[in-house]
Amino acid sequence: MSTLTRIGSQNANWQLIQTGIPGCMEARFPAHPDERGVFVKTFQCSAFQRQGLETNFVEVFYTVSGENVLRGMHLQLPPANHAKLIYCIAGSVSDAVLDLRQGSPSYGKHAFIELSAGSCNGVYLPSGVAHGFCVRTAPAIIVYHVTAEHTPHLDVGVAWNSFEAVWPTNSPIVSARDASLPPLADFDSPFTYTEHAR
Repeated sequence: MSTLTRIGSQNANWQLIQTGIPGCMEARFPAHPDERGVFVKTFQCSAFQRQGLETNFVEVFYTVSGENVLRGMHLQLPPANHAKLIYCIAGSVSDAVLDLRQGSPSYGKHAFIELSAGSCNGVYLPSGVAHGFCVRTAPAIIVYHVTAEHTPHLDVGVAWNSFEAVWPTNSPIVSARDASLPPLADFDSPFTYTEHAR
């Protein structure tokens, strides 16, 4: 069952909701709508640090994806492994996380988090949790904050259709690289779960 933690100060009310994957949380951002639109704060270092989350983001990037595009399931191997904060600023996606940490109570399990620009939410993934998404409403723009720079020879993944995920479409648009990723059963994980790991 999901648990809810509120963090922040008088000026910010953050919500972190456990996803069922230890250390992987849906983040609900403080949003302040008015007649002009909405102001959304997607990150505050002190608020995240109070929860023991990694905050040394060293690279930020975004993807733009069309209808039925599926990207995933991606992560980086040590020593370039990283935590991620991911959110949607246009469109909507079914965002997937897959636990690849040996010894984790949820190893090989996944969770879906629905992300959209209108929901003002995101997802925080600790190292050793793979990430992917499938577009529901296009174009979908996904922003990533990561704690290690992209390192191509350590960038790996697991096939999107090799675990028990029920995606929004049976015929997604997948890159040649993602189509060639190994199945979960063949992934030799270097990641080890510890109870305090975020």
